[in-house]
Amino acid sequence: MSAVSARSVSRAGGVDRVRALQRVLYRCAKQDKDRRFHALYDKVARSDVLERAWGEVRANRGAPGVDGVTIDDIVRAGVGDFLDEIAARLRAGTYRPRPLRRVHIPKPGRPGQLRSLGIPCVADRVVMAAAKAVLEPIFEADFLPTSYGFRPQRSAHHALETVRRTVNRGKVWALDADIQSCFDEISHDALVAQIERRVCDRRMLKLLRGWLRAGVFEGGIVSASEAGTPQGSPISPLLANVALHVLDEAWASNGQRLGVLVKYADDLVVLCATREQAIKARELVAATIGTLGLGLHPEKTGVVSLARGAEGFIFLGFEHRMRKSWKTGYWYLQKWPGPRAMASIRGKIRARTDRRYARLPLEHAVENINHVVRGWGNYFRYGNSAAKFSQIDSYVNERLAILASAKHGRQGRNWVTRFNHEWCSQLGVYRLTGTIRPTTAYASR
Repeated sequence: MSAVSARSVSRAGGVDRVRALQRVLYRCAKQDKDRRFHALYDKVARSDVLERAWGEVRANRGAPGVDGVTIDDIVRAGVGDFLDEIAARLRAGTYRPRPLRRVHIPKPGRPGQLRSLGIPCVADRVVMAAAKAVLEPIFEADFLPTSYGFRPQRSAHHALETVRRTVNRGKVWALDADIQSCFDEISHDALVAQIERRVCDRRMLKLLRGWLRAGVFEGGIVSASEAGTPQGSPISPLLANVALHVLDEAWASNGQRLGVLVKYADDLVVLCATREQAIKARELVAATIGTLGLGLHPEKTGVVSLARGAEGFIFLGFEHRMRKSWKTGYWYLQKWPGPRAMASIRGKIRARTDRRYARLPLEHAVENINHVVRGWGNYFRYGNSAAKFSQIDSYVNERLAILASAKHGRQGRNWVTRFNHEWCSQLGVYRLTGTIRPTTAYASR
């Protein structure tokens, strides 16, 4: 790999220099499975790589870190100077990551439960995104088809389509596995050991260790990080994929005889032909992730029988269960939004139609509802979601009727007589009914 080769790729392929660099790194890693890269740190400090990283961080917005500096603050002060300062600190070796700011957000569809996130400073997020741009093509060359999460040209729907096709081909026993606190408990030593299989650049490894050990700021106290990856950071999904690659490798060597592994980051299912295979699959998964300091959640992991709709499982937000076709009489796997997904969208609709918004024009509530419902529907429209979509449409109508009644001082909900379906349509309410799409768009993988 050289700067000249990357430049030639950029000229020949008509792509920008960052994309050309990534292509060269990917090709080098793909051609030599044993190669360890020793000159990566300097690529992170390149101005074009940092500019690309800044674009990604800015697009994602996000809250400030412990320093309180926001995206808008940096834009007002000057992005160029901000990136130049980061580059200078990286080249001089004086860059040090700040502790993560601990925040707790509600878990979707789980009232009263919170998820802990660590928010890096904006500057740290830019450096993390730059490092991800350099490291991702190297590890992408090693990743196997069983992994779908946070990878280029792969999505949750590709994983879901693999599940559908596999079950319909006869593998009707499923290991529904949940890795307990994956992002919080991954062993740092085990993760770095996986990274060192491909990276021997000492400065890059020091940079990664610095992020892992940066600590967490909460309640005025900085706590050391003994395990886990900085969840909420740009590089966290890549680090999780690198660590869990050991499971893909173990499956390629010893698990294919048991069934089909479908993994999206730390969310996975194994589809088998028999119950015995599913139980052995559980043992193999548990033993493999144990080397990373991880374990399966005892209450959320189980073996289920899908045959003739006996049982189902939740994967990537969808409930999966076999249903009998009234046309052919055969049983096929179908999917629709699971209970947590339904509870989550209902909660968002309810929050946007609270009575305190009665003083505002109804169009304000409709605009907010349309935004969240359209985004939710764009994900869940690939499947058998028509009945669930109809329920959400009715719930939107109901909530808007309650809000309109409060706004105009009317008693009751005026559900049928006044604020009905036609009234909602005139307001411009986005409707999910009729938006279902076939899954064939994702059937090629």
